[in-house]
Amino acid sequence: MAKDREKDQKEKKMFVGIAWNCAAELKFLLTALLFLCSLATVLQFLPSRFSLSSSDLRDCLSRLSTAAAAITNTSDVDAAVVKKVLAPPPLPPPASPSPPSFQQDQVLEGGIIKRGFNPYGAASYNFILMSAYRGGLNTFAVIGLASKPLHVFGRPTYQCEWVPHLSTQLQSVTAVGYKILTDWGYGHVYTVVVVNCTFPVPVGDDGSGGRLVLHASTNGGGDRKLNLTDSFEALTEAPGSLNVSYFTSPPKYDFLYCGSSLYGNLSPQRVREWLAYHVRLFGEKSHFVIHDAGGVHSAMLEVLRPWMEKGYVTLHDIREQERFDGYYHNQFMVVNDCLHRYRFMTKWMFFFDVDEFIFVPRKSTIRSVVDSLSDYTQFTIEQMPMSSRLCLSQDAGKTFRKWGIEKLVYRDVKRGIRRDRKYAVQPRNVFATGVHMSQNTAGKTTHKTEGRIKYFHYHGTVAERREPCRQLVNTTEVTVDGVPYVLDTTMRDAAGFVKRFELKMVGSILQRTRQ
Repeated sequence: MAKDREKDQKEKKMFVGIAWNCAAELKFLLTALLFLCSLATVLQFLPSRFSLSSSDLRDCLSRLSTAAAAITNTSDVDAAVVKKVLAPPPLPPPASPSPPSFQQDQVLEGGIIKRGFNPYGAASYNFILMSAYRGGLNTFAVIGLASKPLHVFGRPTYQCEWVPHLSTQLQSVTAVGYKILTDWGYGHVYTVVVVNCTFPVPVGDDGSGGRLVLHASTNGGGDRKLNLTDSFEALTEAPGSLNVSYFTSPPKYDFLYCGSSLYGNLSPQRVREWLAYHVRLFGEKSHFVIHDAGGVHSAMLEVLRPWMEKGYVTLHDIREQERFDGYYHNQFMVVNDCLHRYRFMTKWMFFFDVDEFIFVPRKSTIRSVVDSLSDYTQFTIEQMPMSSRLCLSQDAGKTFRKWGIEKLVYRDVKRGIRRDRKYAVQPRNVFATGVHMSQNTAGKTTHKTEGRIKYFHYHGTVAERREPCRQLVNTTEVTVDGVPYVLDTTMRDAAGFVKRFELKMVGSILQRTRQ
């Protein structure tokens, strides 16, 4: 019995000794268990979005057990390590500012009811940036869309800021942005804005690089209580990227075509004729910029590709702009982007459509015509409207083999109608442009170009992929639906030369192009 009591006493002492030696570890484990039990109790009273899943708890327990094992196996543990292991996860980013307090209707003294108005969301963007270009050592152009109601009924303003690349050593320069609304009020939800940023001194001219920042302010437009300002980076110049001679060097091209937005199921054959005709007209030092707003389908691309490979055509995919409701596929924005993008690359820039054919008299060339008009920044071009359905009866049975400019030979001669004109500019003297002419130029404009240059307009023919000849006529004059027409074979006579030119330039690859 004595031996048994002595044995029990030794076991008790051993247990107390082990417990005493592991007191720190036991305290930590007990504290951790108490924390978990308290946490589980609190979670029952929190909303569901703050609840933890079983996987979250298992992950937490595994971390605790790892920490406990690390402490147990280390005789000298740094308290800072424990705090780091048990530290809570980093806090989420601060929430966005809360909206204005909700306005309740109130009954004022005398029984007057003051009504509350509570705005939600936004109807349109303040500014949609398409592009920005440097126009000299101290001037830039920013092209984009802006809320039309804001500009029609409000007074938004723009401030331009040039931030040097080494902003710690050089101070930024600011200037008031001069806005130009180019779409003549045609805009829908959005209107086209060209912001001219001209600084009082050259900026970045040493090649050090920098950023053009535009600050667009509403000035109470839309909500008179608020003056919201959106600041964004419109252009970035990397150090060493500026070539100062670019603005004074002779241009690469003599003639550059800026096309409006192409959309719809366009006729590849009509575009084929148009492109071959104008490459021949403008010559080797010409270039054509085509803007695809959904109209360059696979058959159209086959027509463009040979000329792209030869360096005559550049294709821009602008389909993304369809997201924003502007006038006519945002063509005013597109032509202004083209103006400033290629402003220093060409001597003359032409603006017209792919159903319009520029013509100069046989004894002239396009070069001689523009040379005679070189004193003008801009000249407009007279329209010759052609029927899109009347053809010669002698072409019966073979119209499908003829080009559109061969078989559509009747010109509308109705008097008393104002016809749209197209135009050409010397782009270095133009600040912004339109579809039918520019109203923002430095220099003179002339409209007196009759007899020197004109354009034949085959309205609607490029938008239809079918045979255009609907009525065959065997006379030099005819009236259809009250509109008088006369026979005009000017373009028909030129078709043979254009066909041979195309064959010489790109071979027979386009011979099987369909309507």
